Amino acid sequence: MDRLSGKVAFITGAARGQGRAHALRLASEGADLVLSDICGPVNASGIRAAEPEDLQETVREVAALGMGTRVLDRIVDVRDLDGLQSLADDAVAELGRLDVVIANAGILNWGEFVDITSQMWQDVIDVNLTGVFNTCKATVPHLIRQGEGGSVILISSVAGLKGQPLTTPYTAAKHGVVGIARGLANELAQYSIRVNTVHPAGVTTPMTDVPEFMELIGAHPLLGPTYMPSLPHTLMPPEDVSATIAYLASDDSRMVTGSALRVDMGTLNR
Repeated sequence: MDRLSGKVAFITGAARGQGRAHALRLASEGADLVLSDICGPVNASGIRAAEPEDLQETVREVAALGMGTRVLDRIVDVRDLDGLQSLADDAVAELGRLDVVIANAGILNWGEFVDITSQMWQDVIDVNLTGVFNTCKATVPHLIRQGEGGSVILISSVAGLKGQPLTTPYTAAKHGVVGIARGLANELAQYSIRVNTVHPAGVTTPMTDVPEFMELIGAHPLLGPTYMPSLPHTLMPPEDVSATIAYLASDDSRMVTGSALRVDMGTLNR
């Protein structure tokens, strides 16, 4: 399948997890890639930081597909607007264009609200909300100047559509991502630029490989059911989210904008 042939996709948080899966899926459908990740320490509860080797592994796995994918990769923190703008400018100079933007980078700080510190709050807001703003700020002007439309895909969460407990900073930020998308969907429609959010439930990534968080959920029997899907799965592989990303990146979704697409195993049905 080559429905993304000729398109260039800009993906943040691409070193591992969902970002790597999205990169591989889009490359397999013909897209060239612009990949970034902080590849360094970030204040997230019990989650191992990505490293430069992780980003290079993504690049290697893309090359192993044998699609001849052009890749521009760089270590950039989404909190660094200047760094993202420089990457976007270089991407257009080297690859010729931008067509798809995937604001994927995110962190999770968790705990009972009384234990959440102001720094935990600020770290999540800076990465998960301001980082999405920065990603759009760096890339959308290129889409507008090209005059050929485009697709902006913001990775939210089921926590962006419901009151997920024990993750107040994350829940607030992911709700904010929906606000960014809805506003931009209206503003950018005149340029045929589509903006949508994707809302996964639990995905098998380093962010969910934290037994202490699972223990915290289990310690609150009245709150635990808010995490339960209706399908018979606890977690899903990131590739299941990537299938939706590929759809939104392609012209198959050319009439879809301002939508919140759930890939949640039925979690929000409850």
